[in-house]
Amino acid sequence: MTTRRQFLQSAAATAALPLFAVPKLVAAPTKKSAAETAVKALYDSLTDAQKKAVCFAWDHTDEKRKLLRTFVANNWNITPHMVKSEFFTKDQQGIVADIFKGLVNPEWHAKFLKQMKDDSGGKAFGTTQSFAIFGEPGGDKFEFVLTGRHQTIRADGNSEKSVAFGGPIFYGHAGKNDTEEPHHPDNVFWSQAVAANGVYKLLDDKQRKRSLVAKTPREQAVAFRGDKVAEARGLPIGELTGDVKKELQAVLAKLVEPFRAEDRDEALACLKAQGGLDKCVLSFYEDEDIGDDKVWDNWRIEGPSFVWFFRGSPHVHVWVNIADDAGVKLNA
Repeated sequence: MTTRRQFLQSAAATAALPLFAVPKLVAAPTKKSAAETAVKALYDSLTDAQKKAVCFAWDHTDEKRKLLRTFVANNWNITPHMVKSEFFTKDQQGIVADIFKGLVNPEWHAKFLKQMKDDSGGKAFGTTQSFAIFGEPGGDKFEFVLTGRHQTIRADGNSEKSVAFGGPIFYGHAGKNDTEEPHHPDNVFWSQAVAANGVYKLLDDKQRKRSLVAKTPREQAVAFRGDKVAEARGLPIGELTGDVKKELQAVLAKLVEPFRAEDRDEALACLKAQGGLDKCVLSFYEDEDIGDDKVWDNWRIEGPSFVWFFRGSPHVHVWVNIADDAGVKLNA
């Protein structure tokens, strides 16, 4: 069994960079990325009984959730064994924590830990999170999926080359209460909505009217529309110019900021392949405006194969589905 210490010693001996350092110019995760290297170490450490419980074939299907590795939801556990439980050794629990660290921007690590603690009634990371591994790490195709309340994140070494983040992901947070107050005090992700509302303030009256949509769609409705994205209600971003477009680019950077550099770059590359922000629609939803303050809690950027749906009422749920091919199907 590979221990966490042996894994870390091996990584230190073979890499010129620290375990979770990433180069500035990267295109996508690889099987040698920090998180993926840790997934391989975790897999190698599992006993046969553990593998039977948390490891599956690449194309494993579940009666309820269908192709299990592609499923995404706002609150679920992909397997019944929590990370921080007697089912896993302390070393294995530590490697899962390393995988998680490898998937997020180091500057956001503490924020994610706060989110998970708040959303589990004050419990530590791993207490309410579970994981599954599909395929064989180090082989041609594999994927690690970590789930819990307000969380679905993945590491796949670019096994699925057409999709960003290894597939659709979810993040969210309920700060002090499930029904949050206006301006969402203590919510670690609310700054993304503040940035988007900053764009709304820069719009002229005609643009504001076009961007406003009366009713928020079903939050899981993040399947790709492809060429039919022009039918989405909202403001076509291609019509924006100057400072407004510059601010929207800043919003996009803020959306991908919480995640590792490889995933950020791949997400932006997928967007570019489909025409960039100019092919997207910006929508603000009027019906769930907490405090009736015209600071829009629910909003969305959608392109042919790009959906970033921020649902901030009654607390933050964010659904992310990005690929370079609009034919990729959603499983939510």
